[in-house]
Amino acid sequence: MLKTGLDVLLQDSSLHFGRKKLGLLSNQASVNRELIHGRIPLKKKFGDRFCALFSPQHGFFSEKQDNMIESDHLVDMTTGLPVYSLYGEHRKPTPEMFDNLDILLIDLLDVGTRVYTFIYTMAYCMEQAAESGKKIIVLDRPNPIGGERIEGNILHPDCQSFVGLYALPMRHGLTIGELALWMNTEYKIGADLEVIPLQGWKRSMLFRDTFYPWVSPSPNMPTPETAMVYPGQVLWEGTEISEGRGTTLPFEFVGAPYWEHEEILALLQSVELPGCFLRPIVFEPTSGKYEGESCSGFQIHVMAAETYLPYRTSLALLQAVMKLYPGDFLYKQPPYEYEFERIPMDLILGDKELRLQLESGIPLTEIEAGWQDELRAFDKNRAKYFLYR
Repeated sequence: MLKTGLDVLLQDSSLHFGRKKLGLLSNQASVNRELIHGRIPLKKKFGDRFCALFSPQHGFFSEKQDNMIESDHLVDMTTGLPVYSLYGEHRKPTPEMFDNLDILLIDLLDVGTRVYTFIYTMAYCMEQAAESGKKIIVLDRPNPIGGERIEGNILHPDCQSFVGLYALPMRHGLTIGELALWMNTEYKIGADLEVIPLQGWKRSMLFRDTFYPWVSPSPNMPTPETAMVYPGQVLWEGTEISEGRGTTLPFEFVGAPYWEHEEILALLQSVELPGCFLRPIVFEPTSGKYEGESCSGFQIHVMAAETYLPYRTSLALLQAVMKLYPGDFLYKQPPYEYEFERIPMDLILGDKELRLQLESGIPLTEIEAGWQDELRAFDKNRAKYFLYR
């Protein structure tokens, strides 16, 4: 039976940390196997030594929508503890927020994709801990899309942002605990860092294989299947095409009023897209892009996760739409995740040159070949931080 780092901490009586004072960075997905939020049993275990909460993007209860919808500090009605928002006035905790802490516990569900901001909130907390002489303990959780496969180009320095601080591929294949170890060493953060590992997790496991309860870590990540398509479908956030927000299947749905199913599918015939089926649909978002308008598009059905390439699939679809509808296709304009000048697509892709290659119609196989050396180097490097073999 799988145990998360939270489960291990709660069940191991030796993990008591003396008289140290603790805080917790978490959100609504930070639950134990019984679906009880971690702050409740942690408060019971540590009493008055458990004294502060912190929240990432989307708020402590994952209630806020996307892109710069900020959350405020608040007081948690259940525990009476202050909740410091790290997606508002501050994205890096201030020294004052850490004044009464000795240890910050981090218990967040990452979704295995470079652009998910939770991992950079963790990094900022590690930076502040290093500067303040505090300790970070990451309570590890599974990578919901597995720990074996990686995919995509490596982020270039000129595309660094809050959706990409470090040289990761789009699908990184690490748990959040392994990511913390990688960041701390490779980027010389220098935090006093410990990871409480998972028990019973294998790198080959997808989230459904763990039989652990899923709670949405963000409003548009309702299922593990959403997480599986996200490393590709997040690209549409950089466009004026609907990524399915305002529907029951965000990111699994994609489309726009001007799309034509048959001509898009015909153009995709030249690209091998294993492990999935693009089913033609019409959908009507109730919010977000094209609210109240009928959109022609596709639902991505993952038929074989072991061969599915989420990034390639969405890049192929993106390039087809660019070619077919040059008069209609538009990039989303700034601001995007606190970037006010560079276009969001460059930040999401992590490489401006990749956008230009797509626009120029360079075959996707040729584009992918250009990043394989960097990807292999990352694959070799990440193995140094594996906690699970």
